[in-house]
Amino acid sequence: MGQIVLARIDDRLIHGQVMTAWLQYTGGNHIVIVDDQTATDEFTRSIITMAVPAGIGLSICTVEGAAGLLSQIPPGKKVIILAKGPEAYHELIERGIVLDEIIIGGMGAKSGRKTFYKNISASEDEKNYFRKIISTGTNMKVHVIPDQGSAAIEGLLSE
Repeated sequence: MGQIVLARIDDRLIHGQVMTAWLQYTGGNHIVIVDDQTATDEFTRSIITMAVPAGIGLSICTVEGAAGLLSQIPPGKKVIILAKGPEAYHELIERGIVLDEIIIGGMGAKSGRKTFYKNISASEDEKNYFRKIISTGTNMKVHVIPDQGSAAIEGLLSE
């Protein structure tokens, strides 16, 4: 399996920060988007495909298909996994994908979410997924862009 160099939660999936800062910072050369809705929406898939720079591999898959796909990515690939929420990562872990760390980069305000940390929002269900993920030994932190600091979320979950 390829090396997972970044597992990131971001509502927007692919955008400028991912395409510039995170690709350069991690040396990633294959992006795996794990999102059921995106995987089944041909228009969104085509827009995302156009946003990925030449030479960077792209896979867009459902949560169900992601574990199998990730285990088949050849060695030498540096994989960036992007998902909109923690549920997808919890399921990947349940299916045997080992993730050392997951970063929260962009979880914006929306119905059911409350401010969690600065401009990051999370629902109670999402916080419960954070707890479940942390209980597996996976580290979680807020880290919006590479050249800014990060914050571990364990201490924020009791609030």
